[in-house]
Amino acid sequence: MPKASGLFLFLLLMTINLFDDSSWASLRPLTFTRPVADLRVGILTIAEKWAKYLNADFGFVTQDYLSVKYPEKANPSLYINGSICPDEGLLEAIISLKAGEVLCKGDVLIAHHHDIDNRDLVTFNNEFQYNRDFVQIIYPEHIFANNPAEIRKDFELLTKGRTSAKISSTNQLLGEDIFFEEGAKAECSVLNSGYGPIYVGKNAEIWEGSLIRGSFALCDNSSIKMGAKIYSGTTIGPNSRAGGEINNSVIWGNSAKGHDGYLGNSVLGEWCNIGADTNNSNLKNNYAEVKLYDYESKNMRNTNLQFCGLIMADHSKSGINTMFNTGSIVGVSANVFGGGLPPTHIPDFSWGGANGFENYKLDKMFETTEKVFARKNIAFDQTEKEILTNVYELTTAHRQF
Repeated sequence: MPKASGLFLFLLLMTINLFDDSSWASLRPLTFTRPVADLRVGILTIAEKWAKYLNADFGFVTQDYLSVKYPEKANPSLYINGSICPDEGLLEAIISLKAGEVLCKGDVLIAHHHDIDNRDLVTFNNEFQYNRDFVQIIYPEHIFANNPAEIRKDFELLTKGRTSAKISSTNQLLGEDIFFEEGAKAECSVLNSGYGPIYVGKNAEIWEGSLIRGSFALCDNSSIKMGAKIYSGTTIGPNSRAGGEINNSVIWGNSAKGHDGYLGNSVLGEWCNIGADTNNSNLKNNYAEVKLYDYESKNMRNTNLQFCGLIMADHSKSGINTMFNTGSIVGVSANVFGGGLPPTHIPDFSWGGANGFENYKLDKMFETTEKVFARKNIAFDQTEKEILTNVYELTTAHRQF
């Protein structure tokens, strides 16, 4: 493959589309409400990473019912696999593609360059094989498993050549890789970047007495509550609130885990709320590898991981003192409450707990969601309702109450 030339001039002109491949299905329930490239891993979503690397405007090629909210861009320079996280090697290989050329690794399509003068092009002139490793997000557990390394990559991408905003002297700072954006605040806390960088976004705040070990990202307009204990590999997405004990977990954004309780080796989607003293197990008593529910086979899939906690999709919530077992999958818009351990697969649009579940009717869910959105001054519009209606219909077979 030829070397790229005039790289930075070329990047200024770029428009890309990020396409879903089979990973969209294997990443359910997290992807029922978004394209794969809109998943957050590290500090940024996958789409935001590519946009930053390429200085590009981006769109999505995704499921029809998602395309109103996540539209495709017209006349893009490149189509890139939305499940693949960028790095410098991939960047060089992809921007070297010419019209009609394809980049693959084995049977994985990484990127292709369409001929904008021939929109119906169905064959390609040349296929290039990429011979290096890269990060691909195929299953939900890949998000937290790759999060420490992706925080490091995003930290360098976002902070290179920049100076941190001032950090209050009331904090104890360990290590040099701590970066505060404009408006970020922290008081009387311990920030240890000796194990990985710490990034605090615009207008985000770390409250008094928090203990934080990097790698860690607190995104824009989010807060860590007093006395929180945050361990490596954790991302709190934008407009969120977090507290208690959190280890190697990703919260997409617009969600709350504001109270004491443990969250470990887990992923929470958007618009989730975790009740006080909710805890999850991330290690089986027999130390066996953890299995997760698979939507395609409707069976359990071995993650080959010893540590795997809670995967919770958008709009789901837990009541106070909820306990989640090792390797729990909670679908879109589920409400979990009550004593005892609920099953490890909690279907989308279900309501209940260890004593059983019933169907969470759409009209009732819409009433609650409208109130949740209003708290953040966001309209719960027809587009959101239609996406959730589609998810409700797609997941009917999983609700066998």
